[in-house]
Amino acid sequence: MSGATVGEFLGYWQGEGAIYARHGDYEWMASQISGKRVLEVGCGPGFGTQALVARGFAVLAIDTLPECLAATRARLSVGANDVAFIEADVAALEHGQRDAIMEFVPDTVVCWLMGAPAGTTGALAGAGGLAVVAYREAVHRRVAELAAELPTVRVLHFVDRTAIAWQAKDIGRDTLARYHLDKTLRGLPFVAGRDGARYRKLEGSAQELAQLRRAYPSQSGVVPTLASLVAERKN
Repeated sequence: MSGATVGEFLGYWQGEGAIYARHGDYEWMASQISGKRVLEVGCGPGFGTQALVARGFAVLAIDTLPECLAATRARLSVGANDVAFIEADVAALEHGQRDAIMEFVPDTVVCWLMGAPAGTTGALAGAGGLAVVAYREAVHRRVAELAAELPTVRVLHFVDRTAIAWQAKDIGRDTLARYHLDKTLRGLPFVAGRDGARYRKLEGSAQELAQLRRAYPSQSGVVPTLASLVAERKN
């Protein structure tokens, strides 16, 4: 979540998303889900949407920012026949928006690499990222609640950035699953376990890695990663 304004935020994610796409990160995300019809919450500039389309999914992309929807449309100018768009906030869906989602009949909901301008998250310099964490947790919860309200949805997939000691990634899989079960999925008809939890190293510069390790001096071998959890509806 970088950029105080919409323009700064979108510019940041255009550059950041291009790096992820070049390294195959979005393809990795899309490879973890099955089904045919994906509700993508927070499409950003469209790199994730592009990866979903490439794997043959029909996509309904939602974003609160019209600038993000426009960027996604531009990215998908070729081969986007199976993509529809809604400008909406999942925390405050209007009846027509909810009806459109129901009519799409999604079998999968994804929320990948959540971002928002600082004015939306309440993030301030020197706040230690607490506002961003609170915002992420609140949106993840609402996405899970929406998925639970959609009877056709069988799979829910979250991906976000974090940092872990890579040698402890197997233990981290249990931690990631418990985190989402306790916060995101609490009381909802979804189940998740270590088999659905995965980490992937993010490519970064030596300078960025050095900064990260200074921020986590007690953790040996800490690296930036993508944290992915696939949850399934209980039978």
